[in-house]
Amino acid sequence: MTDHVILGKGQIGSTVARILADRGERVRVLSRSGGTDAPGIEHAKVDARDAAALTAATAGADVIYNCANPAGYHQWAEEWPPMFAAILAAAKAHGASLVNTGNLYVYGPVSEPMTERTPLRSPGHKGQIRIKMWEDAMALHRAGDLRFTEARGSDYFGPGALADAMLGERFVRPVIEGKNLSVFGDPDAPHSFTYIPDVANALVRLGGDDRAWGRPWHVPTAPARSQREMAEALARLLGRDAVAVRRLPWWLLIRVIGTFQPAMRGITETRHQWDGPYVMESSDFTETFGDEPTGTEAALAETIEWWQRRLVAA
Repeated sequence: MTDHVILGKGQIGSTVARILADRGERVRVLSRSGGTDAPGIEHAKVDARDAAALTAATAGADVIYNCANPAGYHQWAEEWPPMFAAILAAAKAHGASLVNTGNLYVYGPVSEPMTERTPLRSPGHKGQIRIKMWEDAMALHRAGDLRFTEARGSDYFGPGALADAMLGERFVRPVIEGKNLSVFGDPDAPHSFTYIPDVANALVRLGGDDRAWGRPWHVPTAPARSQREMAEALARLLGRDAVAVRRLPWWLLIRVIGTFQPAMRGITETRHQWDGPYVMESSDFTETFGDEPTGTEAALAETIEWWQRRLVAA
């Protein structure tokens, strides 16, 4: 039985854990707050920034899935370097393979669809942090100290996506409640959105296939749609007329929303993702492993069901 260790118990880490547990694998989830053990899933409280503690907690791991993140965008510079260094040290110490959850920040502003061969040229601080993480891990991979791969997705949506997602609480909930929608960026620019369960399935696939190692992979992602088109699709699935979509100025995010949600201020560094087309290709993954992305309508229907259950329980 393979010993799988998952770092982080957010929407992606929790979904990875469930997939693996359902297959009868040994699954351990490590997070800052710990958790309650569930059938087939063990939880432990560990601060991933503490290299010694993380190395001890991951003893015996065959595959480590990094689904952890600093608490907010505004803490990346402080928390990512020691956290990822500790993760690399733990994987190297145990000879474990490492599957990292990445994103598209490494590419920076682009004028054409992104592939795994798009140069890593991000001028932004967050993109530079991600590039350094990739380079550090690949250096160990090339040296034979660990096996490494990274799954990169675009902006996440789906069950569990809340305030930290552009297609989360501020987007889905108003449409469900029949209210007008306010968005940042161009509401009509085509944009790739990656479905959370597709991310989790991709991580599991990569962790169990020898073809995965030593390169990045784009998570299977449905064809790009604009924010307005996503709102219209949500309304259509709900059986009601489309809501009005209004564009908000970026200064509002910085001066007003950022005052109450500091993590949101960091999104302004990636405003190029929303002010124009932002499209990724994921054909390499599908052609290699055979996995297709969940269709947008099916993904939105599952998202609506999750939100409706959440609102009833509130």
